[in-house]
Amino acid sequence: MMSGEVIALTANHADRLDKIVAALIPTLSRSAAQRLIAQGHVRVEGYARDADFRVQAGQTILVTLPPPPPEQPQAEPFDLQILYEDASVIVLNKPAGMVVHPAPGNLNHTVVNAVLTYAPEVMGVGDAHRPGIVHRLDKETSGLLLIARCTEALLALQAQFKARTIRKTYLALCVGHLALNQGVIDQPIARHPTKRQRMAVLASGRPSVTRYLVKERFTGPDGSRYTLVRAHPLTGRTHQLRVHFAALGHPIVGDALYGMRRDPLSRALKPRQMLHASELAFVSPATGLEVKVHAPLPDDMRHVLATLLTSP
Repeated sequence: MMSGEVIALTANHADRLDKIVAALIPTLSRSAAQRLIAQGHVRVEGYARDADFRVQAGQTILVTLPPPPPEQPQAEPFDLQILYEDASVIVLNKPAGMVVHPAPGNLNHTVVNAVLTYAPEVMGVGDAHRPGIVHRLDKETSGLLLIARCTEALLALQAQFKARTIRKTYLALCVGHLALNQGVIDQPIARHPTKRQRMAVLASGRPSVTRYLVKERFTGPDGSRYTLVRAHPLTGRTHQLRVHFAALGHPIVGDALYGMRRDPLSRALKPRQMLHASELAFVSPATGLEVKVHAPLPDDMRHVLATLLTSP
C-alpha cells in the first residue's frame, strides 16, 4: 500500500467510522484511524465526520493516507526568536501557528526543523522524531519553549519537570468574569472517551492542578465579559489550561476545541486561542544557576486586549 494514496472503501455493515476504517485497512490500528479522522483525512460520502459517526452499510468512505515522517527531521533555515541560550539549553519564543515537531500532516516548518539549522548538535538528543524537545506547546499557543542541546541536559531538565521545580507561567484571556481573584483548579484530566482529539475532566484521569491569579477584568461594548489571568500549571497534562478553564465555565478566548462558539470576541476577531507561555524558570544544567526568561505578549494578543481596553 503506497503512502499518500487515496483509498476508497465501502462499508459492509453499520458501525462507528473509526471501527469501519480500522477493520477495512488492516495496517491501521483504531487509534491511527481516529487520528486520520481528526485530521480531516477521512470522508463519508464526501463529508468529514467525527470518529463516532455511525456509517451505514453501502456508504463510501475515502481515506487519504498522508506520507510518513522522514526517519529524521530535516534542518530548515528560518528565523527563531532566541531569548536565552547556554551550552546546555536554548529557550525560544514560539509563535502561534507553529508546530513544535514533525508529525503526519505537519512534516516541515516546525520548531525542530528550524532548531536543527541553528543548533545541529540537537540531532540525536532524545526521541529521534523530536530531538531536543523537553516539553511541548500546542500549535496555536505562543511563548517560551525549552530545547536541550545534549542528552545530559535533556535528562536533567526532565528530572526538574518530574520534581515540579520548573516554574511555568501563562497569560490567558478567558470568557466571562471569574468569580475569585485567585484559585486552584484541581481536576483530573484524561482523553475524552468518544472525541479522541480532545481531553476532558474525568474522575478516572491523571491528577492535574492549575493555580491562577486574575490580572484584569474587561467588559465589552455589548456587555460581554472577559478575564485576563496568570496561570501556573503544577502538572503538565495535554491541553491542561484549556481543559481546566473550560471546566470552570470560562474557556480561553478563541479556543476552537474547548471554547464557546457564541463568544462575540472570538467571532469578531477570529483569534487563535489567547494563551501565551510568558515566563519560565529552571536551573541550567550547564551552570547550575537558576534562569528566568520572560516572553512579551505577541502582537495579536496585544491587539485583542487593546480592543477591550478601548471599548466604551
